[in-house]
Amino acid sequence: MYKLTLKEYEGLFNKLYTSLCLFSNKYVTDLEASKDIVQDVFIKVWEDKIEFKNEHTIKSYLYTSVKNKSLDYLKSTRHKSTDRLAINDIEKIEKRSFFLREVVIIETSSIIDKAINSLPSKCAQIIRLSIKEFTNVQIAEELGVSINTVKTQKKIAYKKLKPLLKDYFTLIAFVFD
Repeated sequence: MYKLTLKEYEGLFNKLYTSLCLFSNKYVTDLEASKDIVQDVFIKVWEDKIEFKNEHTIKSYLYTSVKNKSLDYLKSTRHKSTDRLAINDIEKIEKRSFFLREVVIIETSSIIDKAINSLPSKCAQIIRLSIKEFTNVQIAEELGVSINTVKTQKKIAYKKLKPLLKDYFTLIAFVFD
């Protein structure tokens, strides 16, 4: 069995906190509640000194725990508010395929974001705007550069991103189909 050291716990918290909050927020649509849910899960892991089979099961445990706590939150607020999700919607959310797809989307977005962050500043700006579906003309106007500069920077960015993301192309295609 594997127990987290304090340093590993802090590293895991710093690495996954934002992703887990976004993941929870997909269920509860309340960022503050999502933060509380994720913090509760991390506190439980630390206070209960939960043991894991190996390092790889930790991430799975955290996502599953956040999902379950998010659904519990929805069910508890359902009694307080009639305009919340219907029971059918909660059951749909609980389905494994929805859960897995959401985890994959969050993780893939994180991988893409890290790759974009490794680009030169101008390339990264242009790619981010391109992802937001800005046209080359709109990007040029937004950044005060020529359309040719936008095209050139995009080519540079794609050339640098391709080797960084080559192992994830299938995953990216699945997420952004």
